[in-house]
Amino acid sequence: MNRNYIFLTILMLILAFGTLIFRSKDVPDQIEPDVLLQEVIQPTRYITTDQVANMIIQGDPSLMLVDVRSEEDFQKYSIQQSLNIPLENLLNEDNLSYFGIPGTKVVFVSEDDIKADQAWVLTKRLGFSSTYVMKGGMNQWVETIIEPKRPAESASNSEFEIYQSRKGAQLYFTGAKAEEQETSGLNVKITRKERSNVASGGC
Repeated sequence: MNRNYIFLTILMLILAFGTLIFRSKDVPDQIEPDVLLQEVIQPTRYITTDQVANMIIQGDPSLMLVDVRSEEDFQKYSIQQSLNIPLENLLNEDNLSYFGIPGTKVVFVSEDDIKADQAWVLTKRLGFSSTYVMKGGMNQWVETIIEPKRPAESASNSEFEIYQSRKGAQLYFTGAKAEEQETSGLNVKITRKERSNVASGGC
């Protein structure tokens, strides 16, 4: 079955379930389902792993990474400065205070896109803006940032530029020592920072 159909089915179930849960609670004005469905099909709700890496490296204060995987998975491996709110706890009253903060971009992260998409739908349904999904999730993060693959010699200049950027990000996030031939010609001006313990959320 097409992935889009699966996602839309999940979306409709979430909308129906969410309406029952929030009918009697004091929550922000909910957006209409048809408006939400229009937003679902927009690619602008996604942020790439490269964009997330760059925002962290540049110390962008507007970024708030919310990892909606289980606490167990989060403890095994997570992106620095991310906040763990398992999907099943996302709509707890205390956790809702992280959303809707002016000037903040909330980026949901999961293993792939599925749980992050669900988190995005739930928060958008409640009327929270500036929420996004990290495209490809942690799987894509490892593939592009932690273990970037060198392009073939026949690759275009733009592919090599992306690779060079990712090698710089790899050094930042892992401290890995790239082989001399990998870094030759790279102009990496990144100082690795110590991993911070985010207790209050945000970046």
